[in-house]
Amino acid sequence: MGDIKEIINLFQAQCAKREYCAGDSRRKALEKLEWNREAAEEVVASLVADKFVDDARYASAFAREKSSLQGWGPVKIRFQLRAKGISDADISAALEEIDAEKASARLEKLLANKWHSLQDDPQGRLKLIKFALSRGYEYEEIESLIRQITS
Repeated sequence: MGDIKEIINLFQAQCAKREYCAGDSRRKALEKLEWNREAAEEVVASLVADKFVDDARYASAFAREKSSLQGWGPVKIRFQLRAKGISDADISAALEEIDAEKASARLEKLLANKWHSLQDDPQGRLKLIKFALSRGYEYEEIESLIRQITS
């Protein structure tokens, strides 16, 4: 088991390079400290107190990245952030930062491209809906876009 100060310094260096949430930091600290829960909580508390870890900041960065780079919808982003232990308030604030028009345009382009490979399939429309749902978009938004694309 490493010294707590060394581990805090190591984690501070990691957090300076990219965002981490408290849940991920806690898990990593537990591994480094051989499952010593008290010591891990001390490491996480130090990181939070010194603003190296901030769940709201992490949620915002995560939502922006997943929306713009991976094309994820709000449902999938919310689910993934909840799995990391992020509060509903931080998740909602992060999702509000996503440009809804750009996300909708991205989904429309994604569905149009996918439709080209499915249009001869008798179940193509259903497959397109399942595809969009798996990306984390709401059914109502998907349905209206698919009507436009497939008509």
